[in-house]
Amino acid sequence: MASFLQLLLAWLGGCGCAGRLAPPSQGTKAGSLRGNTSQRWERPLLRSRRSWVWNQFFVIEEYAGPEPVLIGRLHTDVDRGEGRIKYVLTGEGAGTVFVIDEKTGNIHVTKTLDREEKAQYTLLAQAVDRASNRPLEPPSEFIIKVQDINDNPPVFLQGPYHATVPEMSNVGTSVIQVTAHDADDPAYGNSAKLVYTVLEGLPFFSVDPQTGVIRTATPNMDRETQQEFLVVVQAKDMGGHAGGLSGSTTVTVTLSDVNDNPPRFPQSSYQFSVVETAPPGSAVGRLRAHDPDEGDNALLAYSILDGGDGAEAFTIHTDALGQDGIITVRKPLDFESRRSYTFRVEATNTLIDPQYIRKGPFKDVATVRIAVEDADEPPAFSRPEYRLAVYENSPPGTLVGKVTAVDLDSPSSVIRYSVLPHTDPERYFSINSQDGTILTSVPLDREVVPWHNLTVVATELDSPTQVSHAQVAIQILDVNDNPPQLEHGYEPFVCDSAAPGQLIQLIRAMDRDEDGNVSRIIIRSPLGTREPNVTVRDNRDNSASLLLRAARLPAQGGSLLVPLELVDGGSPTRTGSPTLTVSICRCRRDGAMHSCGPEALGSPAGLSTGALLAILACVGTLLALVLLFVALRRQKQAALLPFEEEDVRENIITYDDEGGGEEDTEAFDMAALQNPDAAPPATAAAAFLAVRLSEVDADPSVPPYDSIQVYGYEGQGSSAGSLSSPSSSCAGDSDAGGYEYLEEWGPLFRTLAELYGAPEGPPPT
Repeated sequence: MASFLQLLLAWLGGCGCAGRLAPPSQGTKAGSLRGNTSQRWERPLLRSRRSWVWNQFFVIEEYAGPEPVLIGRLHTDVDRGEGRIKYVLTGEGAGTVFVIDEKTGNIHVTKTLDREEKAQYTLLAQAVDRASNRPLEPPSEFIIKVQDINDNPPVFLQGPYHATVPEMSNVGTSVIQVTAHDADDPAYGNSAKLVYTVLEGLPFFSVDPQTGVIRTATPNMDRETQQEFLVVVQAKDMGGHAGGLSGSTTVTVTLSDVNDNPPRFPQSSYQFSVVETAPPGSAVGRLRAHDPDEGDNALLAYSILDGGDGAEAFTIHTDALGQDGIITVRKPLDFESRRSYTFRVEATNTLIDPQYIRKGPFKDVATVRIAVEDADEPPAFSRPEYRLAVYENSPPGTLVGKVTAVDLDSPSSVIRYSVLPHTDPERYFSINSQDGTILTSVPLDREVVPWHNLTVVATELDSPTQVSHAQVAIQILDVNDNPPQLEHGYEPFVCDSAAPGQLIQLIRAMDRDEDGNVSRIIIRSPLGTREPNVTVRDNRDNSASLLLRAARLPAQGGSLLVPLELVDGGSPTRTGSPTLTVSICRCRRDGAMHSCGPEALGSPAGLSTGALLAILACVGTLLALVLLFVALRRQKQAALLPFEEEDVRENIITYDDEGGGEEDTEAFDMAALQNPDAAPPATAAAAFLAVRLSEVDADPSVPPYDSIQVYGYEGQGSSAGSLSSPSSSCAGDSDAGGYEYLEEWGPLFRTLAELYGAPEGPPPT
């Protein structure tokens, strides 16, 4: 057997190793010798011809024999069998994988080779002199190829696989392609020629034998019946023939959903109940139509069909998941008026695939009946809000209106009425607790409060917790109860040099009644009176002009009384009778008032010695008052006793300030209590303390405990007299505006004002 294998290997090596091949070209020899100068080949002196017995050798992979296998032989013509030649083998695997017999040139392989690891080996052969080790021939390169055998099965490198295909797909729909890899040599034999077959998954899927594409093989695969399939695919080499190697992989095929199933209610009718007091928006119940599909294909929309009597009282909407229909109350329910509702509800797919419309219709209908349950309700007013009216100035007890409420559960139940106190804090109205009649309690004034908004409470006598409220708006109707009056507090004046017919003042009248400002008010002089100096001219727009009539007026500082009569257009007619006082004043050249009063008579201009003495007297008086003020203050501080402030329950509040002299008529001098000799009679002090105590008790802002308030003001009869304002001054700025400000200091300075404030006359000619 061994000799037969050797003969086979020799035949594979080149038809019996009988050919003679020429050595490499001279360029190859020069290139190979250039890298190893120590073994440079030297031409023998006597050589007539040389030649290698040269072959390309082959060795079968994975062969494991009992001894090294002969794969070929090297021989040169120089070798004449005398034993002088030694064959040397170098290169890939020389000495380890491949060995050469240095005498015969036979090459053996010593190890099992794998083509998938290394497909060929390149070696160098050379013949040298055995004695001198001198090369007899240049080295020559040859190749040993590892010949492939079918020793590798197909492998699916990307398995296991997962794929998805829509349900109800047509036959032949591509699912996925699987690919196996064979490490054997595809150029040698059929070792790498693969064929694909389905081992598991029939009859639902098939595979293309050459490409490995998996396709559907059965129509109308239903996801709702079976959603997942396991397909086992085998790849076999040697073209699928017997003796070939194989490998397999699994493919998990999932059917994706399509909208091929309509929704269906599990029952044809549903029953729910709701209490009548449920507010709008309260949930009554849930409906769910079953749809075998999933995802968006199972989303549903619910609606109440038109024509049902429940569409007004109830509504339905889909929940956030798109599966349930939630029925809610749409408007308030009343058990006494209606006790049940019946209507139909429709469930529809929101997404419909036209490809599967033949499986429709994609909707379903169910009947819903809702029973309304009775509940203990609060009283119900006949109206949610009331609007009433009453005339102003009506006497107490005048009927305004009436509110009514009944218990719908028991109409015979007794109802009690009341008004919330904070809606009528002044107690303008009262209500009859038994019949709801609203009456006035005091006369009302429209000009003060034109509207009153009350909240009336109705309470069941048998069940005080059942309470309801109603808003009542009461309008106060106007009556003509206000006479016309002047729009402003006019203070007219006329210059003492005014000409007849000059306009003194334009006055306007007003009426506080509701229609008073739109109706005309007549302004005239009272009948039977005559004022020779002033004429009242009605402008017919609720205004009148006061005109100077006479050329001669009373002396400066006098006045004219102008009585008026204001008549409105209401019913009954109201008349106002104001009187205007027209002051006669001295005016400047531009017509502006300069001064009014008898002290404003003309006086010689210029600053006299008397004026200077008056100013100095004013300054001295002020200084004396200041000194007196300081002395009294020091005396007051010395008379006061120290107070103990440790007891917070009896706190003494001290106001150690000077008062306003005779203007502070209500203050009390605390020094009189501290100085017994100067104390007033005991009865006066007791009366004062009693008054102060009652004021403190009635004041809600004071501390909640007893306190003594001390007022260190000067009382009545102060010896200091009246003090002018600390910010006042006796000196004026004649450059800025003259001395007209002296007229504002009062009667005591009127003469001084006339001396220095009189207008300058015309310059002498």
